[in-house]
Amino acid sequence: MAVAALGSVVLDCPDPIALARFYAGLLGGEIVPGGEDWVELTGAGSTVIAFQAAPGFVPPEWPRPDASQQAHLDLTVADLDAAEKEALALGATVLDAADRERTFRVYADPAGHPFCLCAC
Repeated sequence: MAVAALGSVVLDCPDPIALARFYAGLLGGEIVPGGEDWVELTGAGSTVIAFQAAPGFVPPEWPRPDASQQAHLDLTVADLDAAEKEALALGATVLDAADRERTFRVYADPAGHPFCLCAC
């Protein structure tokens, strides 16, 4: 028997509404303000993505020099090239997309969180 259910995935960031707009552009859904420092993106799948203001936010480092894995989002897409074009137009930056034969490419959102576009 489960002890808990996943309520949301929360990303710390300097500007919750701006990051929510970025992910709404990628995933669709509705942006729902939840207070001064909290915004949620609903309707973009089965899990709510929330964005929380974090004073002094420092973006994750990718790749990590110690090679440890960080948490990141895998976003499934039908067409990697088309999705990449849209993600970059929305403000993503390329972290690792040189291997065009791979089934995934790695980017950073405008706050610096790594995410993958996956044709899986």
